[in-house]
Amino acid sequence: MIWIIGNQGMLGKELAEQCGKRAIQMCGSDREVSMLDVAALRAFAANKSSTIEWIINCAAYTAVDKAEDDQDTCRALNVDGPRNIGRIATEIGANVIHISTDYVFSGESQKPYVENDPVSPRSVYGATKAEGEAALQAACPQSIILRTAWLYGKHGPNFVKTMLRLMNERDSIGVVADQYGSPTWARDLVGVIVSVINSPNPSYGIYHYTNEGVTNWHEFACQIYAEGRALGIIQHECAVRPLTTAEYPAKAKRPQYSVLSKAKIKKAFKVSIPVWQNSLRSYLEEQRSEEKK
Repeated sequence: MIWIIGNQGMLGKELAEQCGKRAIQMCGSDREVSMLDVAALRAFAANKSSTIEWIINCAAYTAVDKAEDDQDTCRALNVDGPRNIGRIATEIGANVIHISTDYVFSGESQKPYVENDPVSPRSVYGATKAEGEAALQAACPQSIILRTAWLYGKHGPNFVKTMLRLMNERDSIGVVADQYGSPTWARDLVGVIVSVINSPNPSYGIYHYTNEGVTNWHEFACQIYAEGRALGIIQHECAVRPLTTAEYPAKAKRPQYSVLSKAKIKKAFKVSIPVWQNSLRSYLEEQRSEEKK
């Protein structure tokens, strides 16, 4: 059995749905079982502890800009939470998969980041996620950390949903064109999680996973517009203008370059990674099909 923590979020809901389709036994919790409350976590696991093999932590504080002024809450959820989950996992003999982020890096690299590159976060959010990785590993060595980036899916707010809405409402929008990374469909990340939990001898540690390919936010938005128009999801003409980071100021500093190398996870778990354009198209085609139901 797997225990999904944060099962009402974008990734957690996707994972729960795919577990149902793949007949993977699971249980789930969200805010009703606070990961800041060790006793609550222990009580939830109590009558399931003999069968929980993996705890998948999909919960986190992800309001990047808000975190700059809400540091205590962000640190509690992103550091204390994973530490507590690690403690419970160790108590019941379970493994942990924890979702982390490209924001642990400075974004100043000129080549894809590998897992053992030094972390150097530039935001409160990034700093707490880096601290959370270390806290989890100290509490539970039998853990796998999956760093991902630019995540989108059908559940919860995300960049793709925002773009689709704005492109149907406005004649033009501006999108940052000087921050580079790799979009990631939640469905594909779930597929990797399933590969990990099905692995007979998982190698613990840190791994990177995003869809293949490199783009910037403006190019990503242009692709969303082109695909959305072709599929009839966007029925409004909208110009997509490139902006610089300086023209779109935000409280938290974003990585300028956060491309993650996937060589390690490909080798360890034999995963095949789709290019981001194909995954975006598959996501939008699915959205169109659901809208027609």
